[in-house]
Formats: sequence, structure tokens, C-alpha cells
Amino acid sequence: MLTYSFTDIGSDSLYEHLYKCIKNDIIQGVLKPGEKLPSKRSFAKNLGISVITIENSYEQLVAEGYIYSIPKKGFFIADLQNTTMKKPIVLSAENMQMTSGESKYLADFASNRAIGALFPFSIWAKLLRECLHDFQEALLISSPSGGSIYLRESIAKHLQEFHGMTVNPEQIIIGTGTEQLYGQIVQLLGHDKIYGVEDPGYPKVAQVYEVNAAKVKYVKFEDDGISIVDLEQQKVQVAHTSPSHQFPTGLVTPISKRYELLGWASKDKERYIIEDDYDSEFRMVGQPIPTLRSIDTMEKVIYMNTFSKSIATTMRISYMVLPKHLLNLYYKKLSFYTCPVTTLIQYSLARFIEEGYFEKHINRMRTYYGKQRELLVKLIQKSRMAKYASIYEADAGLHFILRFDIRCSDEEFKQRMERRGIRICALSEYFKREENKTENYFVINYSSFTEEQIREAVKQLTQEVLLVKR
Repeated sequence: MLTYSFTDIGSDSLYEHLYKCIKNDIIQGVLKPGEKLPSKRSFAKNLGISVITIENSYEQLVAEGYIYSIPKKGFFIADLQNTTMKKPIVLSAENMQMTSGESKYLADFASNRAIGALFPFSIWAKLLRECLHDFQEALLISSPSGGSIYLRESIAKHLQEFHGMTVNPEQIIIGTGTEQLYGQIVQLLGHDKIYGVEDPGYPKVAQVYEVNAAKVKYVKFEDDGISIVDLEQQKVQVAHTSPSHQFPTGLVTPISKRYELLGWASKDKERYIIEDDYDSEFRMVGQPIPTLRSIDTMEKVIYMNTFSKSIATTMRISYMVLPKHLLNLYYKKLSFYTCPVTTLIQYSLARFIEEGYFEKHINRMRTYYGKQRELLVKLIQKSRMAKYASIYEADAGLHFILRFDIRCSDEEFKQRMERRGIRICALSEYFKREENKTENYFVINYSSFTEEQIREAVKQLTQEVLLVKR
């Protein structure tokens, strides 16, 4: 009987991983032409997965011509030598993980995608047409390295009205994503600086700094925010933090700790704080806490935000707000860059903000996600697993932490849920320093779920938790 490991399948669904494993065995000649594959039921039983997963894998292999079926007899390996099919490159398990496509789970708690139906397609199309008509000449001219002044003025007005931040448009730098802007910050402040990132934290932050040849230190994230003591001990000069809603813990840094962090930065002219405010628009309960930038009197904060969360995941437009005294240095060192966002998109987004559509869209999304969060939390609290589950940090952002009182490891529980078609990430996966790790805490992203998916996901979680409860 064929046997494959499902221990490390990356972002693939179970059927995608199985399909790729069988396909590779066919290409490499492990499975010979004419050889019969196991029946769907016996194969599913042997691998410990569902029959539907086997069916989906077989159907994909049939569609691509790797296997064929004979009614009432089963599935057989096709003879590829006599076909004109181009022989594909054999992928290693690592490469398969890197090149895998979109996952197809029953529910994916690890995904932070937005619901497509929420995107204002008709409004966006209207604004694109208007800008093509109204700004024909301007659209043919490259925008400055910092971005279109039209968009920067719109963002500055938005920051003043909704975040209490007084910003000159010239201080705003437009980029294709926060990752690209991180690289510019390293080039601006220097590769020789020590950059401190939160532990646990969003993995890409450290990765981007490292590929830009920056020195990275992992700083303990405590119950009230990034550790000031750890920043001092590790001699960090640039602290990267998300005080409004930290990922993955979901914690909101209180105002007292924010002032303490600003105090740390003010002690040395080489120190700066990068405030990553990636989903501050989605505070579900109470009033937003003031940003670090809005209470910074020493010009120590580089504020960053993105439209990927607030408009759409694929809206690759982000921006940073530089302290005034860094502007001359920025334009001296980095003005040779061309703004990577197309002028048409910049003008369209500017109008989207200027004409009030952005505010309406945020309000609509906040209402929708608030209902999703409320439903998910309510179902968990009313389920049979309620006394084995604790919910943390559900008042802000599009994810929260769910702790289970279970007797298995994080990895084992993840694998168990994979077999049920549920993808889930453990909080322990985001730690770099072993001494900080905690077990049985899981990160619950709910932004991409429908109501039906939420109900089914809670049902599956409940069944599994009751099997492994303490």
C-alpha cells in the first residue's frame, strides 16, 4: 500500500499535497505505467484522511493525464512516454511548498485574506474611469519618489481626521507594501543599526530586515508590549512594534507603556521606533488608543500603515510617515527611486479617500467583521468545548488567540485538524526564542470566513477538542 507523510505540507491542502506526491512518483518512475492505484476507501483508511481528499487528488491526476480510470476496476498509472506531454520539472518537498497555490480548506484560520464580496468593485471602476478622463496628462508623468502629492495630501487629511496625527504631505512616502518600505528604512537609517523585532512576531519583518543586511535582535513581547528591559540589554537602536494590535498575540499596548517606549527612544539620538499600524481601523470595542506617532514630541516615530487590510489584501499600497528631520536625508539618499505604485492607482485611491468612500468602506467592513467575530466567539462559548477553551484579545483587529486545555502538542493538534480540513496556526510557531514559547495557544484569523464556514469550523474544533481534552 502506498504511504505518504503529511507532517510538513506547508500551505497546501491535504489533497494538493497527496496529488503532488503521487505525481512526483509517476514522473520519477516509482509508479509504473499500468500499475493500479489503491481504492479510494482503503487508501483513505491507510493514510488516515478522508475519502473526499483521495477523490479530489485522483480527479486532479486524471484531469492532467497522469492516471486514468476504468469503470468498476479502479485507477491506473498512464504511460507518459508515448505522449507529447512536456515532462514537468520534478519538485522537491521544499520546492513544492514554495510553489504551492491557493489552499482549499474547509476553513483556514491561518489565512488573513478578505472576503472578495466586500470590495467596492463598482465604485473603484468608476473612479478609475474618472481619473483616466480627468488626469490624462498627469498620468503619463512619473510621480516623485515619495509618491503622488495628490494621494499624500489625501492620506495626510485622513490621518488628521481619524488618528489625530498632524502630518505634512511631504513626510508621507508611498510604497507597494510595507515590506518594500522596511527595506528603504534600513537604507535610510543604516545597515549598521541593530533592529529589534517582537518575539513572537510577524516572521516577514525580520526576514526583510535580514535580506537588507540589517542586524536583527528578537525582543521579548510582554503582556503590556515590547520589553523595554530587553531593548536595553540587546542594545537595540531601532524598535519595530505594532502597539495597536500586535501580531500574533493580539495584545494592545496601553498608553503608559507607549510613553515608556517613547522615553526609551528619546535617550539616544540614534534610536527610533517603527510603529506598524497595520490593522488599527478594526478595533471592535471601545475607542482607539492614540498612535505613538500622535503623542511623539521628539520625532522618534516612523509611522507605517497599509491599505492591504483596510481595502483588499491585493491592494499593494502602503505608506510611511517620516519625522521631519529625516526628510532631507531621505531625499538625499533615496530620491533616485521611482515610486513603484502606478500613477493611475495612486490617483484613484486619492479620490477614494477624498470623496468619503474609504470611510464608508471601513465602516462597512468593521460592521461585517464585528458580526463575524461576535458569531465565532458566541459559538465557541456555547459549544461543548467551552470549558476547555479560553479566548484572548478579541476586541481589536481581525484575529484573536484561542487557548485549549488539551493533552497533545501544538503540532499534533494541528495535524488532527488538518485531517478534518481545518488549517490552524499555533502561537508557538511565531517564537524565535525557545524560552518565551507557550503551548496550546492558537491564532484565529477569521477575516476570510463565511457564516457557514464559521459554524462548521467550530463544530469540527469542538469534536477534536473533546477527543484530546485533559
